[in-house]
Amino acid sequence: MKNLVLFGPPGAGKGTQSEKLIEKYGFVHISTGDLFRAHIANNTELGKRVKEYTSNGMLVPDQVTIDMLQEEVSKHPEASGFLFDGFPRTVPQAEALDAFMQSIGSAIHYVIALDVTEEEVRARIDKRRLTSNRVDDEAEKVNKRIDEYYDKTIHVLPHYEAQGRLARVHGIGEVAVIFADLCKILDA
Repeated sequence: MKNLVLFGPPGAGKGTQSEKLIEKYGFVHISTGDLFRAHIANNTELGKRVKEYTSNGMLVPDQVTIDMLQEEVSKHPEASGFLFDGFPRTVPQAEALDAFMQSIGSAIHYVIALDVTEEEVRARIDKRRLTSNRVDDEAEKVNKRIDEYYDKTIHVLPHYEAQGRLARVHGIGEVAVIFADLCKILDA
């Protein structure tokens, strides 16, 4: 089992590249954003709690996120690997993810950061807002999410860099070129 964390700011292209990586490598995709949206849409108790935080552009508390993630991983005992998209977002989440993966006899093998400028991220989200109708793409919420990324989330990268698991890919350009760069890392 090989597991990957695809990392980057909101709008970096994690969702786009995840689809291609899943198709090629057979990863089970776990996007905390997708899980949050599904719980919110289904009006579950977790969804109500998540909505309180996300509607204000705040991160969901670590333990809520981790519990949800563990539940999702346990649904796929046959998985040959997981692709974590949008998680971990804090160093404590990274440590909890590492501990959880170890508890099931696995690990996070690759952490790939999509490097994208803030200007590009904002342009992409503006474009996405016109087509996807995501409530978390409203201007005020986008600003909070981007600030949250640069204030808190980006500090996860040194955690994985210190362990020798971090790789970086330039995330601006043709989707196919970025995908090829990701594959070079996974195929090495």
